[in-house]
Amino acid sequence: MIDVKNVSHTYAVGTPFEKTALREISFSVSEGEFLAIAGHTGSGKSTLIQIIAGLINLQSGAVEVDGESVSVQTARRKIGIVFQYPEHQLFEETVAKDIAFGPKNFGLAEAEISKRVEEAMKFVGLELSLKDVSPFELSGGQKRRVAIAGILALKPKYLILDEPTAGLDPKARRNLLAEIKKLHRAGMTIIFVSHSMEDIANLASRVAVLAQGKILFDGEPRELFAQEKILDAAGLLPPPVTQLMLELNRAGLSVDAGAITLDEAEREILRQLK
Repeated sequence: MIDVKNVSHTYAVGTPFEKTALREISFSVSEGEFLAIAGHTGSGKSTLIQIIAGLINLQSGAVEVDGESVSVQTARRKIGIVFQYPEHQLFEETVAKDIAFGPKNFGLAEAEISKRVEEAMKFVGLELSLKDVSPFELSGGQKRRVAIAGILALKPKYLILDEPTAGLDPKARRNLLAEIKKLHRAGMTIIFVSHSMEDIANLASRVAVLAQGKILFDGEPRELFAQEKILDAAGLLPPPVTQLMLELNRAGLSVDAGAITLDEAEREILRQLK
């Protein structure tokens, strides 16, 4: 379990540029959970996940990973983080070398490194024939998979994904979301940062909404999407299906605005029309 307890963070303290990014944030992430963190630009999402991953030092509060402070190396190693546009961090001459970089730094034996590289490639849907190919010759979606495979090769217990579909074409986006679903079904605990309510609806079992460094909502996605005031306060829009249902309600058709899939919307509309 990851426990975040009363975490606050302020940048440039004591200067004219001082800005508070987080204000007494508290929540927990249980093993096997799929938590989405949503919020507009500047809401504090990036600061929060970097603190959880141990990349930014705590100013106040605490973050514990399985009961151990994230400041301890053994705790930090349980968390893998994939930043937005992770392919910009690719630098090795081959796909295999890029994926192997982390495990090699952990001091693992060559046989174990090779095994992890192949396992990670297979898991994210990369053909093993690409092992000796330069990552810079791959498509955008493939590069993203290489970057994720590099984190998976470290075998983290918890995985943080920061806007993982940003910049991808529709096909690459669908494929990557399918791989993320597969990771979760395999038992990976995932924290998924996104402003896309559609992605959150399709993936997450729980969503926390941040605005101005505070948590405005923490609960099930369908419960959130029916609460326009919270979404407005956070600068977010519900998924297109939910937007349709809300518009139908405004037009006088009493339908369940919590519908988050096309099938649910169709059933609800047909029920009202009978």
